Amino acid sequence: MTPNLILIFFLLHLSLFKFVPRAAAAGGQWALLQPNIGIVAMHMQLLSNDRVVIFDRTDFGLSNISLPNGKCRIDKTDTALKTDCSAHSIEYDVASNTIRPLTVLTDVWCSSGAVLPDGRLLQTGGFNDGDHAVRIYRPCSDCDWDEIKSGLTQRRWYATNQILPDGRQIIIGGRRQFNYEFYPKTNSDSKAYNLRFLVETNDPKIENNLYPLVFLNVDGNLFIFANNRAILFDYTKDVVVRNYPKLPDQNPRSYPSTGSGVLLPLKSFQGGKIGAEVLVCGGAPKGSHISAMNGKFVGALNTCGRIKITDPKPVWIMETMPLARVMGDMVLLPNGNVLIINGGATGTAGWEFGRDPVLKPVVYWPDNSIGSRFEIQNPSTIPRMYHSTAVLLRDGRVLIGGSNPHMYYNFTGVFSPTELRLEAFFAVVFKFGIQ
Repeated sequence: MTPNLILIFFLLHLSLFKFVPRAAAAGGQWALLQPNIGIVAMHMQLLSNDRVVIFDRTDFGLSNISLPNGKCRIDKTDTALKTDCSAHSIEYDVASNTIRPLTVLTDVWCSSGAVLPDGRLLQTGGFNDGDHAVRIYRPCSDCDWDEIKSGLTQRRWYATNQILPDGRQIIIGGRRQFNYEFYPKTNSDSKAYNLRFLVETNDPKIENNLYPLVFLNVDGNLFIFANNRAILFDYTKDVVVRNYPKLPDQNPRSYPSTGSGVLLPLKSFQGGKIGAEVLVCGGAPKGSHISAMNGKFVGALNTCGRIKITDPKPVWIMETMPLARVMGDMVLLPNGNVLIINGGATGTAGWEFGRDPVLKPVVYWPDNSIGSRFEIQNPSTIPRMYHSTAVLLRDGRVLIGGSNPHMYYNFTGVFSPTELRLEAFFAVVFKFGIQ
């Protein structure tokens, strides 16, 4: 982004957010957008019409918003309600700051998805009656979810989706699924394919390889990270092209030791070739999940690993964050910086297994020298633990929602109540003339 574009971007937001100079100890501004959206923002996706689809699991009983036009969801296998007339999905209109209830029928708990080339959201898998489901949401003023209950070959729960150059999505892994498949299906390619890497990274006691991090590399292959290691995978030939070294500290970064990761902005390295780097931050040390199950909450990891995945001999460069964090979210900002937000300082992901909310976001400056890449931001007042989310909006703000560390909707008598508020965070840390 050029200095002029950054200046225009800043002036557009000056009326809403106070500018904080780069040298300040903390920056960024928070705004409460909605005091109650009716559901937990477990999943969020910005669409091309500047609206955000938000959804939560369907088997938690009544949400705080009703389905439209007197609709009800009938599910004889639901463990909470057989007849549920509350919504578990909404559409948030960014421009008007309004919400509209939507109808999702199958359970989207810990599902996965990505946006198709035509702008539709494809969401796959989930729990119980949703584990084989494919759901499609089209961006339009009055659209609702379309669902294909048996659209997948295998059960997908805690899997990862990645859009491919040909417009298909690859769906990788999931609980007790050491394989991958594609969607849409074709007559010649409708099966699942084994992926031994997912077996090798599986911890039989707690797995620690769920929701693998997947990024499309510049050579067309897939960088897949699970537990504490990664591969470069040629999905067209079903072949592992490269095994990357393990993280030096050997600690897991996948669910339930949940860290987060981003593909950093592409740039030219020596020789003029376009290179790619991946940044993986936070998580929980080995044994943390079992400790949390026994009531002992171990401190989260305060490290990040960064690797040039296109290098002939790539190595992990470890960096230290100013704040330890598990269950954090990472969002790539318009100026190429990375926002690290949400999560806790102890424990792991899962019901009742995380503690000590981290209220202060951190901005990571990838082009600064090591030792000067992290900047702590102003804190929120709302804890965002298990089942919280963050997505970038078109105006540069980051939409923040969710947090439900407990079974069902519990608003009192728990350490971190179910959270229905929706916030926006704006990281005003642009460095004029440098970016």
